[in-house]
Amino acid sequence: MATVPTSARRERLRKTVPKMVECAEKVLYGDIWERKELSKRDRSMITIAALLTSFRPDQLRVHITRGLENGLTQVEIGELITHLAFYSGWASSMSAAQIAYEVFEELEKNETIK
Repeated sequence: MATVPTSARRERLRKTVPKMVECAEKVLYGDIWERKELSKRDRSMITIAALLTSFRPDQLRVHITRGLENGLTQVEIGELITHLAFYSGWASSMSAAQIAYEVFEELEKNETIK
């Protein structure tokens, strides 16, 4: 199992749900995300799709950023959102598009992506 650095988000929640944070770090990010059968890029694409279809905007924001870090491009994320509009609903995809726009704008302001 990989050692996963903690995030500020998880640290804020640790006092309230310590076991849940521990499971996220050890199982989800320390094991599942590290399995070689799927690339992190592919896992990011799957995760973004799942969060879009289940309308989880807070987690979607985090995973769009993570997807970019894992090699997805802004264009690919846009295509994913567009494709899912016809399978998971127009409104959820429009909401996801707004979130993606905000993430891209914020990251570009911080010059963390090209």
